[in-house]
Amino acid sequence: MTSPETGTRGAPAAQAVDLRKVYGSGSTAVAALDGVSATFPIGQYTAIMGPSGSGKSTFMHCLAGLDLPTSGEVIVGGEQLSGMSDKRLTMLRRDKVGFIFQQFNLLPTLTAEENITLPLAIAGRKPDKDWFDQVVTAVNLKDRLRHRPTELSGGQQQRVACARALITRPAVIFADEPTGNLDSRSSAEVLAFLRRSVSELGQTIVMVTHEPSAAAYADRVLFLADGRIVDEMQRPTADSVLDRMKNLEPGQDTMYAPVGA
Repeated sequence: MTSPETGTRGAPAAQAVDLRKVYGSGSTAVAALDGVSATFPIGQYTAIMGPSGSGKSTFMHCLAGLDLPTSGEVIVGGEQLSGMSDKRLTMLRRDKVGFIFQQFNLLPTLTAEENITLPLAIAGRKPDKDWFDQVVTAVNLKDRLRHRPTELSGGQQQRVACARALITRPAVIFADEPTGNLDSRSSAEVLAFLRRSVSELGQTIVMVTHEPSAAAYADRVLFLADGRIVDEMQRPTADSVLDRMKNLEPGQDTMYAPVGA
């Protein structure tokens, strides 16, 4: 099948190099990220996990260009984000990054098809029919394209959001707790689709989750604590992820680590 477009040939879909994100200054400064480096190869599904306040959402927001790190470098689709103008950064997010969040963020007046193709419409581009058909088939929405969000179940709405993230063939898709508002059956539908988008469509996915069962769909899991990557797991299972989460340093789940701690 056709694979998503990438940046420099052979380059990873995304990369973080020694990322630091500090809030405040002086004695009140706290580090949300404290020297995080990671590479996200093309066609791989990575889950990011950690206690509340470990820095996982900040990490994803910096990777996606939604937030700027205090220092370090982010590379997406072969392009360095540092030094980009706001206009260029907006274009990169539009063309090379897909987003899936807990809130489906669908426009209620548009049909499922119109919501899926909205990023292309905003960019003044027409959808590639073959790619559109592949994506719609993958999310199993062919018979729901004319329905509006209020006529769809929660799981179907999130699958529309997933298809919308895929339609531009981004270098990488960032998913922030994508099943947080779904029941177990709908969660399984969405996670299975994300898995297929990697296996069958060659997509690259970085997903923040707190659910071991969700992380088990990924190829690997990165564990964060106190703004640092403290472990990595290949071929995770729900049980192995749960065991590792239990062993993360306790007592660090309510605030970021102080700078220099």
